[in-house]
Amino acid sequence: MTDFNFILLYVRSPADSADFYAALLGKPPVEASPTFAMFALDSGVMLGLWARDGVQPPATAPGGCEIAISHDDVDGVHAEWAGNGVPIIQPPVDMDFGRTFVALDPDGHRLRVFTPRR
Repeated sequence: MTDFNFILLYVRSPADSADFYAALLGKPPVEASPTFAMFALDSGVMLGLWARDGVQPPATAPGGCEIAISHDDVDGVHAEWAGNGVPIIQPPVDMDFGRTFVALDPDGHRLRVFTPRR
């Protein structure tokens, strides 16, 4: 099987979401239009933000999902994001897999930052 290399999020406003992710990632999108924006992540994975009203076939929400970001300083990232007004739905906590917190992007997509338990 081929590795996943592209994540698409269906968003209300690609421009607003691109601004959010540009601030979060510290880099501008590599492509932007009124209906789409794309970021090239350091891992090689591409993150696309597509206007949900134009997706064909129409997008539905059959279940929940998260984008997970591994980072060595969960508390530091939490403080930075919270200080920048990013909505936090789970403050930093130790769970069975490691230290983590969960934030939301402008469309309510869950962003989990975690440090795996060693």
